[in-house]
Amino acid sequence: MAKKQQEKGINPALETAISDLLKQVMSDPQATLLDKSRVIDRALKLESIRLKVQDDNWGSGFLDDKDDE
Repeated sequence: MAKKQQEKGINPALETAISDLLKQVMSDPQATLLDKSRVIDRALKLESIRLKVQDDNWGSGFLDDKDDE
């Protein structure tokens, strides 16, 4: 049985869902500051993950011993 090759990147459906949620919550006059802050936090977290995925060298320096000398 062939292994399913893991695709690199973020699920587009997840990106769309968070984007739609951000638009809905920000335009909702009944949404509290806490609700808006949570949605903004999710959007920022997604963006940080996206940047890590795009950078192939991210985290590669953690095992270097150059800093220990």
